Amino acid sequence: MIKKIFTIILFAAANLCAFAGPYNIAPKAKVTASSEKDASYSAQNVIDGLIGIENKGEWASASKQTPWGAIDYPWIKLDWDKPQNINRIIIYDRSILQSHTAGGTLHFSDGSSIFVNQIPNGGEAKAVDFPAKKVTWVKFETTDADGLNVGLSEIEVYPAPEDYTDYVSKVDPYVESARGRYFFFVTGSRPFGMISAAPLTRNKNQYGGGYNYNSLDILGFPQVHCWMLSGITLMPTTGNVNPVAGEQNWKSTFSHDGEIVQPGYHRVFLQDYGIWVEQTATDRVSHYKLRYTKDNVSNILLNLGGYLSTSTMNDCRVTKVSDTEIEGSVNTTGRFWGGPDNVRIFFVMKLDKPFEQMNGWNDKEILKNISSHQGVKEKTAKNEGASYYDAPNCGVNAVYNVKAGDEIQVKFAVSYTNIENARKNMDSDKFGWDFDAVKADALKEWNDMLGRIDVKGGSNQQQIKFYTDMWHVLLGRHKLDDVSGDYPDYTQGQRVGNATVNAKLIVRTLPKNPDGTSRFHMYNSDAFWLTQWNLNILWGLAYPEVLDDFAACLVQYADNGGLLPRGPNAGGYSYIMTSCPATNLITSAYQKGMLTKVDPEKAYEAMVRNHKPGGMIGPEKEIEFYIKNGYYPGNAEITLEAVFQDWSLSQMAAKMGKTKDAAYYQKRSEGWKKLFNPQLQLLMPKDAKGQWLHNDPLSGEGWIETNAWQATWAVSQDIPGLAKLMGGNEKLCEKLNYAFEQSDKDDFVFGYSNGYISYANQPGCSDAHVFNLAGAPWMSQYWVRKVGSQAYGAVSPDRGYGGHDEDQGQMGGVSALMALGLFSVQGTSAQNPSYELTSPVFDEITIKLNPTYYVGKEFRIKTYNNSATNYYIQKTQLNRQPLNKYNISHETFAAGGLLEIYLGSQPNKSWGLDK
Repeated sequence: MIKKIFTIILFAAANLCAFAGPYNIAPKAKVTASSEKDASYSAQNVIDGLIGIENKGEWASASKQTPWGAIDYPWIKLDWDKPQNINRIIIYDRSILQSHTAGGTLHFSDGSSIFVNQIPNGGEAKAVDFPAKKVTWVKFETTDADGLNVGLSEIEVYPAPEDYTDYVSKVDPYVESARGRYFFFVTGSRPFGMISAAPLTRNKNQYGGGYNYNSLDILGFPQVHCWMLSGITLMPTTGNVNPVAGEQNWKSTFSHDGEIVQPGYHRVFLQDYGIWVEQTATDRVSHYKLRYTKDNVSNILLNLGGYLSTSTMNDCRVTKVSDTEIEGSVNTTGRFWGGPDNVRIFFVMKLDKPFEQMNGWNDKEILKNISSHQGVKEKTAKNEGASYYDAPNCGVNAVYNVKAGDEIQVKFAVSYTNIENARKNMDSDKFGWDFDAVKADALKEWNDMLGRIDVKGGSNQQQIKFYTDMWHVLLGRHKLDDVSGDYPDYTQGQRVGNATVNAKLIVRTLPKNPDGTSRFHMYNSDAFWLTQWNLNILWGLAYPEVLDDFAACLVQYADNGGLLPRGPNAGGYSYIMTSCPATNLITSAYQKGMLTKVDPEKAYEAMVRNHKPGGMIGPEKEIEFYIKNGYYPGNAEITLEAVFQDWSLSQMAAKMGKTKDAAYYQKRSEGWKKLFNPQLQLLMPKDAKGQWLHNDPLSGEGWIETNAWQATWAVSQDIPGLAKLMGGNEKLCEKLNYAFEQSDKDDFVFGYSNGYISYANQPGCSDAHVFNLAGAPWMSQYWVRKVGSQAYGAVSPDRGYGGHDEDQGQMGGVSALMALGLFSVQGTSAQNPSYELTSPVFDEITIKLNPTYYVGKEFRIKTYNNSATNYYIQKTQLNRQPLNKYNISHETFAAGGLLEIYLGSQPNKSWGLDK
């Protein structure tokens, strides 16, 4: 085990240096050089932020070339006032091809040096990554060049993790981006922001769709990256570009050298066009700064037609408002997993400089100097049997004549209700055209949110993974409501499978606080399926206002359309996944005193309606059978979901004094026992006649994305009852331990129904913590550390979340909770919720408590003797008093305090057994 953990950490470290994230520290240095051509080519120009622009912002030396080719090679040096830990330097040659710094040597104050070869000619980036060095100066000595006045356009120096100054620097958006979904990587967004922009590199939805680290081209910059909702792609270009040929014609190559990716900020160079693109965002407005490195004609394309990773754009309607403003809308259709059949996105696009004319294109037709444009409604099936569509290429473009060094800024605001509200959203942006102020504010907001949980200790890789996890937890699931409080309701229409056809847009307005602000937000969201084991817990710990907000949102959906959504899409229903997971989120909020933005009675009534036959819990016939017989016919997974949701509702009913209801739902929650197979000692699916569907516990038949080995342990409400059926705690632990042992060699990562234990998907995410509830806390400590390291420990583009189902923060939430050593098998839905303890990977954790919801100021966890081999809890103290329980109550957590955990290399089997 130790060897495998060590291997993974080395793997992560080897890949870490290739990633952007922290801030360039070169501008903090004093710059000197061997020579300067003249004052306009000062050595100071290498830290001015102007990159690759001919004869602007460059250092050019006084070097000359002899008739026989010898060059007096120059050098340049950066000195800092105090030592800096660094691990990356980016070198940019001058932009003119006639002067090429082709190679050199980096000298460091610690006496080391690195050869740098094959520096691109013309101002593109050459990244040099190396193990961290602590230095006071860096000197670049040219050793190979061609031409006169050789020099550099820029030098950037990046700190190693030891010197990261904020939480944003510890987020690595590249992690598992080669296997993620379209909405997985969104750098142009605030936490849960309405706008959600990012570059598009691979135009498909899952398994490496959206921004993929391995891609070589950028296809554009869409403004919307949501669950089954996408659209409005910006693409800056120069030169002669034919837009009717589509994205494969207008795409541009790019390189990770010189790219910066952070929560709230992205910088990338479009190599084919010589354009630096910077991107940031407010809550409802995306901001772009385009810097041109060559004189040229620029067409700023706005693509509004065709397939875009998760939906398809057609029927665009665009109007030129002025020579700096364009407004319009586009229909989106073709949602693979269901949802409203047609959703219109309205937008306003502003530019800070007048364009010369607006052109357009529609399929094969080019339209010159137009004032309005309407695309066709045509669409065709993308492939047989799929709901994705192809549609004609369509859009408009703003034309500019640009000079090297020119900047153009672009802003977008969207609305799902109307153009007027899109303009109000645009007007809510208080920053005007101050791009740097927007960027600074975005980074501040991300730092404030990420900093709700401060961790110290552990490895650099563990901290980076933790804050990347937290970014995922706070990023997905985007707002739908306008600054006015208006939002779209698409619940009305006819359900066909998982889709709502002829979906009708109704514009509604959120309830308001006394100050006129909206009481809560409406969200577009991937499924809440089994979030009781991740988001419901983690949001409640550090972001109770978020849990409160989402609970109110779900109840509002039920107000509009009668149903509590599983995965709300554009104000309508997607019917994705199964049963009624909203119950678990709402009850967990209520039990922790976090259901304040909606009346608990109203929420309870909505859940009761949805737990009846025909409610979101399931179809009328099947749920009538479930209520009568205790299990869902033909599906054990849906049974386990329904019984847990019934138990959660019973717990809320009991706390509200509804004793009759509590008893009724408690009784319903016990039906899972009908599925216990005494021969296999596991839960197995039965048909409507009470016969076992099969006897293969590794088969996914009769399950949803899981099997008997992975999901038997999901009776979170009654682990003692499961243990009793198995012959006691010892038998349960022996069987569950066997499942983990069988999965170890595969790092606990399997497909949707393969293997004994899988942490690549939701159904098994509580398994390692079940030992805590079955009298063997030391086994939870062991397996949680193993899973955390092997399934979630990597920080590479290929690994980090199991490769299958990081559904807008769910796997990130499990990973973060494992790192913190806190969990709740019952999803904090019990009347008196509590948190089970395992060994944190960090030496000190401080969770800042929101004073609106908590009495205490902060809850701290200090861990002693922590290491890769010391993960067994020896003893614990709570507020300096001995604690020999494997859990602490939410009430205790809410009061704030200090939990001290002492670790060792051998299990203490007597710890944690007090009741």
